[in-house]
Amino acid sequence: MKLTAESNSNSSHAQAARASRIPGARRTNLWARLRKDRWVYLLLAPGLLYFIIFKYVPMWGILLAFQNFQPFLGFWKSEWIGFENFRVFFENPEFWMLLRNTLVLSLYNLLFFFPAPIILALLLNEVRRAFFKRTIQTLIYVPHFISMVIVASLTYVFLTTQGGIVNALIERYTGHTVDFLGSPAWFRPMIILQTIWKETGFGTIIFLAALAGVDVEQYEAAIMDGANRWRQMWHITLPSIRNTIIILLILRMGDVLDNGFEQIYLLLNPLNRQVAEVFDTYVYTMGITQGAFSYSTAVGLFKAVVGVILVVGSNWTAKRFGQSGIY
Repeated sequence: MKLTAESNSNSSHAQAARASRIPGARRTNLWARLRKDRWVYLLLAPGLLYFIIFKYVPMWGILLAFQNFQPFLGFWKSEWIGFENFRVFFENPEFWMLLRNTLVLSLYNLLFFFPAPIILALLLNEVRRAFFKRTIQTLIYVPHFISMVIVASLTYVFLTTQGGIVNALIERYTGHTVDFLGSPAWFRPMIILQTIWKETGFGTIIFLAALAGVDVEQYEAAIMDGANRWRQMWHITLPSIRNTIIILLILRMGDVLDNGFEQIYLLLNPLNRQVAEVFDTYVYTMGITQGAFSYSTAVGLFKAVVGVILVVGSNWTAKRFGQSGIY
């Protein structure tokens, strides 16, 4: 009887497996799962529609990079010129200036801004009084919600040579002022300090969430072994959030050529242009102010392709070293 039951069970499993390979059965199972989880998919719908409408549908516009687009002729009647826009861009003497400025700012962001939320999250994790922790978190989150226009205006008010608070103090003690806003040497530090002040607090949210998942028993065992706070942080806390750090670093690599248009543009002027002009502002200048739609689209497509290559390469490197990537 037992053998008969086992054979019947095996035959039913085999029939179910064969049925799952039938297209009609697969469609039935798919619709059953969709019907079962319909509310989850309903919650997913707004975000999915956003990406389809505003991210994927406009992608047809990259075809302008291969045209000599004329607005009066329209998309279909404009001349197709292949990679001519890319050739002109790479042969442009400003290409190397733009590449240098963009990469230097991205390197500064990776060196100074990227570790800042991690360090701040680690420090907040050591605060034991919940009231102080919540108060500090609230204060450091606020700058994220301030418009970049307001941040640039505050920067101008503080640093201008004509009545700025900082320059007033410098002049009082040294007898001269410093042209922070027009000096090429001060442009990059201003951008990095703005970014750190505005985004560090908000960036701690992901790392604090990762720290909340660390097993408390590991800290208790480390205390029993005589480990102090610094050793606990080095040997338990940091390894526990290593995967989160690596994933965010991989995603950050996709923005190496994307420094953000608004922040750079608001502090850009003829005096600091040699270090301030980046791909984002160049696309705006060529596409909007000069009407070179095809050329600016080619520059934007170049940025996107490089970003994809860097993300894929970073993900492959992370997996080669035994870490979990983004896919």
